[in-house]
Amino acid sequence: MKTINKSKNSPEPVIGFSESLLILGVILCILGYPIIFKHQEPQAPLFISFVLLAVYGRIRGFKWDTVMGGMRHGLRAGVDPLIIFLSIGVLIATWIFSGTIPTIMYFGFEIISVKFFLPTVFIVCTLVGVACGSSFTTVSTMGIAFIGIGATLKINPGLTAGVIVSGAFCGSNISPLSGTTNLAASVGEISIYKHIKSLLTTDIPAWAICLILYTFLGLNSKNVSLGAVHQMMAGLQSGFWISGWAFLPVLLLIVLAIFQVPAIPSLGLGSLFAVVLGWIHAPKTSLTTITNTIMTGYVSHTGDKTIDTLLSKGGISSMLTSLALIIFALALGGLLIKFNIISAIINHLTGIVKTPGRLTFSTALTCIGVNLLVGEHYLAIILPGQSFLPSFDKLGLKRVDLTRILNDAGAAVNAIVPWSVSGVFIASTLQINPLSFIPWAFFPFLVTILTIIAGMLVKVSVKSPAANLATE
Repeated sequence: MKTINKSKNSPEPVIGFSESLLILGVILCILGYPIIFKHQEPQAPLFISFVLLAVYGRIRGFKWDTVMGGMRHGLRAGVDPLIIFLSIGVLIATWIFSGTIPTIMYFGFEIISVKFFLPTVFIVCTLVGVACGSSFTTVSTMGIAFIGIGATLKINPGLTAGVIVSGAFCGSNISPLSGTTNLAASVGEISIYKHIKSLLTTDIPAWAICLILYTFLGLNSKNVSLGAVHQMMAGLQSGFWISGWAFLPVLLLIVLAIFQVPAIPSLGLGSLFAVVLGWIHAPKTSLTTITNTIMTGYVSHTGDKTIDTLLSKGGISSMLTSLALIIFALALGGLLIKFNIISAIINHLTGIVKTPGRLTFSTALTCIGVNLLVGEHYLAIILPGQSFLPSFDKLGLKRVDLTRILNDAGAAVNAIVPWSVSGVFIASTLQINPLSFIPWAFFPFLVTILTIIAGMLVKVSVKSPAANLATE
C-alpha cells in the first residue's frame, strides 16, 4: 500500500532540450513524409503521432491522468475553431441557397478580365478581409466565388487559391476587427492601433510585392473563349436568384464585424438571414429541404456539370472530416505542451537570445514551430508571446516589435501548414489539396521574411522596460 502511494505521489519526468528536439523531429517526419511526398490526407499521420506520443509519455513515466489531461487541454483550445468550422459549412450552403455566392460569381464574370483576374482577386480579398476581420469568412465567401470564376477562365485552381489566401490573410492581419490581431496586441499589452501601425511596415511591402507578382502571372494567362463565360453566366441566371438583393448577407456580416460581434454568432446570423432571403424568393421551399441543406449542403440542379460541381457544397457534414483532423492536431499539441516539450525548446531559445537579431529570429522560429507542431494559430501567438516578452523588455526593444512577429510569423504562417487549422479549412472549403495552393500563397512567406529582417534592423532602446512600455 505504501508503495502504491509513493508511485502516485512520485514526481513526473522532465524532458530536456535534446530529447524534445528528437521527439519533434520524429513527429515532423511522421507528418511530413506521407503528406508532402505521398500526398496523403493528414488525419492518419496525426492520429499515429498522437498515439505514439501518448504511449511514449506513459513509458517515459507520465501518468495516464497527465496524458489524458494533456489531450483535454489541447481540445479546449480548439472549441471555438471547431464551432466556427461547422458554422461556416452552414454559411456556405445557405449563401448558395439564397443566391449570394452565385450572384457574386455572376457579377464577377461581368467585370473581371482574364489578364487582370489574379490582381483583382488579391485586392478584393484583401479589402474584404480588412472589412470583416476574418480570413476564414473571406475564403468561404469570396474565395468560393473566385475559385468558380477561375475554373471557367481556365486558370490553375492552385494559383487562384493561393491568391485568395494571400489577400484574405493580409486583410485579416491588418484589420482592427481581427481576432488574431487583437490577441497579438493583448499579449504584448499594447494598443491595437499601435500594433497595426507596426504591422504596416512589413505587411504593406509584402502586399505590394504580391500584387506585382500576381499581376505578372496574370499577364501570362491565356485568353479564354467568351462562349464558355456566357454559358456559365446563363447557367447561373437560370439556376439561381441573381440579384443585388443577394448581396445583403455580405453587408450584414460586414456590419456585424464593425460592431465587433464575435465570429460564431455573426456566422449564425448571416446563415439565418440567408435562409430567410432565399425563402422569400422561393416561398414554396419546404422546411425539410432547408434543414437538409444545412446538414448535408446545397445540391445544384442546373444541368450544367461545371456549375453543379462548383455549387453543390457546404453543410455541417462537409466539415466533419476537417473536424477530425483538427481534433487529432489539437490533442497532439496538448500532449506536446503537457509533457513540456514545447516549453523545453522555448526555454532553451530564450537562454541564448542576447541580441535583437537572435531574439527576432528565435521568436519567429518558435511561432513557425508551434504552427507546424500544434497547428493552432492562437497558440502560435500566445506561447511565443508570453515566453519571449521578458526578453524583449530586457533588451530594451519595443513591444510592437514582438507583436508584429506574432502576427506575421504566427497567424499568417498558419495558412501554409497543410495540417493546421487554417490549412485544413482552406483545403476543405475550396476543395483543393493544400500542396496545390501553398506554393502560390506568397504573402505568408514574404511577410515572415520581412518581419525577421525588420526585427534585425531595430535599434535597442536605452530606456528601461517600464519606460518602453509607457511609450507603446
